[in-house]
Amino acid sequence: MKKIKTAKGRKASSTRWIERQLNDPYVTRAQKDGYRSRAAYKLLEMDEKYKFLKAGMSVVDLGAAPGGWCQVALQKGCKHVVAIDLLPVDELVGMTFMQQDFMDEDAPQKLKDALGGKADVVMSDMAHNTTGHKYTDHLKIMALVEAGYDFACEILKQDGAFLAKTFQGGAESDLLARIKIDFKTVRHIKPPASRADSSEKYLLATGFRKQQNDS
Repeated sequence: MKKIKTAKGRKASSTRWIERQLNDPYVTRAQKDGYRSRAAYKLLEMDEKYKFLKAGMSVVDLGAAPGGWCQVALQKGCKHVVAIDLLPVDELVGMTFMQQDFMDEDAPQKLKDALGGKADVVMSDMAHNTTGHKYTDHLKIMALVEAGYDFACEILKQDGAFLAKTFQGGAESDLLARIKIDFKTVRHIKPPASRADSSEKYLLATGFRKQQNDS
């Protein structure tokens, strides 16, 4: 196991993070395979099991930086990926990127305009910076999940899919109840690439039931 010394001015927590990255087999694999982040393997593992990404699909990626999930979607043959993040994402052929906060009032409409139609999949790896206060962090994360879900319901095609990062016990019961009405199948998943000491899970909802009054 690789160990590093704590440099002057560097917090011990930062040192632990660097050590974890150096010793993480998924980080090593990502560098070898040309993926921009280890998170690419989370999406690969989930799609390998549930097959929700297919050639020719249109996909929206919320919280896309540094672009690992976009790479996977394009690799799977998705024809157009529209992505958004506060941080920059280097260009990829087939991806349209917007550097903006998804929670900005005008962001959802900009994404719809960039897509130019309905989406087959809306996927979200968005997460707030943690405060260390478990309840506060949970509320912030669930606000992102709910915002992403509301957007997905506006833009998804019939039988489309919604994938979102959640934490702790997964989606709140009232939101989960809504999702179970709007989608045929709902799962909570912890892919192998998700670190064992992390409380993150992913919610995958498939088989979107498009409402009759939707355009």
